[in-house]
Amino acid sequence: QVQLVESGGGAVQAGGSLSLSCAASGRTFSTYAMGWFRQAPGKEREFVAGILWSGGSTYYADSVKGRFTISRDNAKNTVYLQMNSLRPEDTAVYYCAADRYGRGRIREYDYDYWGQGTQVTVSS
Repeated sequence: QVQLVESGGGAVQAGGSLSLSCAASGRTFSTYAMGWFRQAPGKEREFVAGILWSGGSTYYADSVKGRFTISRDNAKNTVYLQMNSLRPEDTAVYYCAADRYGRGRIREYDYDYWGQGTQVTVSS
């Protein structure tokens, strides 16, 4: 079993930056692919960014490419999401997720463990 705890959300003006962290329990964290998803009010949860176990491969939704950066520190069992040039449409609850098979997918059902989410609000 893996537990994920997100932190770092908050409110920021458009054009600003925020950094999210996701701390994971469990000794097998380093073998998991990790992802960030988000859910805006009235919308379905969507993929934002993902990273394979080694950290060498990352992938992003088109809407955040060039603005967001995902990274991980396996020694600290933590994955990060650096968000720059934030826009009001980035407002959502952001969730961290873990894929125990390390496949590097973008669909919700490919992820086995989820955090509780952290709110990000971007004002115009």
